[in-house]
Amino acid sequence: MTGYVLRKLGGALLVLFLLSVVVYLLFYVAPGDPARLACGPRCDAGQIRQVRDQLGLDESLVAQYLHFLQAIGTGRDFSTGTGVLHCPAPCFGLSYQNGQPVTTLLGDRLPVTASLACGAMVLWLLLGVGTGLLSALRRGGPAERVLTVLTLTGTAIPVFITGLLLLMLFCASLQWLPFPSYVPLTEDPEQWAWNLLLPWTALALLESAKYARLTRSATLETLAEDHIRTFRAYGLRERAVVGRHALRGALPPVIALNAIDLGTMFGGAMLTETLFGLPGLGQLLVHSVRTVDLPVVVGTVLGIGAAVVVASAVADVLYALADRRVTLT
Repeated sequence: MTGYVLRKLGGALLVLFLLSVVVYLLFYVAPGDPARLACGPRCDAGQIRQVRDQLGLDESLVAQYLHFLQAIGTGRDFSTGTGVLHCPAPCFGLSYQNGQPVTTLLGDRLPVTASLACGAMVLWLLLGVGTGLLSALRRGGPAERVLTVLTLTGTAIPVFITGLLLLMLFCASLQWLPFPSYVPLTEDPEQWAWNLLLPWTALALLESAKYARLTRSATLETLAEDHIRTFRAYGLRERAVVGRHALRGALPPVIALNAIDLGTMFGGAMLTETLFGLPGLGQLLVHSVRTVDLPVVVGTVLGIGAAVVVASAVADVLYALADRRVTLT
């Protein structure tokens, strides 16, 4: 098992390195002058040359990339003209818009996205796994047909449509819930949950349909295996057969998919954050793209990519823990 984990860790580090190369080349070597973007449209040629010297853009491409990697690992000092500003590791540079370190901006937005993603994950697992298990145990009955229709409907409706309907129903019409606004968990846990309930629900309704179908098919496949028939032949209670053996055999693909979805949710929730007005990473990325704030765009993309890569590695390890046969391949 240790060797398997080390292999996955090495693969994740390699993917992160390749991701940094692609992102750096894509944004900093693409058409356009980063020095002019950082300086602003009113700068003259002398000011642009000064900014280019401060950012190290007059060096070779390889040297710029090595400094970029060094800044991520150990930090970097930036000249402000009147002094030196230290950007601590991991440093992705300074924002062109306000001169703040990108990591500071990401750190301010990360709790919002993490709250949204983790809360929605709990809901979609409860809804998806529960619905899929019930649908598998009631196969061929009216309950399965109703659940199948509901899951297909949940998959077909885009998240922004679901979000708008929830806002119109529970906030505007019934006025049962406040219009969402982020309240930190440490300040007021109750208001934190109430304000995020609608965004959680909008994301969970979309994702739970996928988990319901996956859990149903995996449970039916496990229930058809020989060892399940053997347990039933020995007189083991149906509740024990389903809970201890069938569900356990159906969980590995759910675990793997959930870890990956949680990682992608850090970047994929930008539409939900924009719809509900939540100041998370997705909203920051959209704003940075509009203003061509390259350091923030690069830092956000790398952060989201790192979350996906780490989540994928964790998913592989959890899958191996649930099914030890994986480590033998």
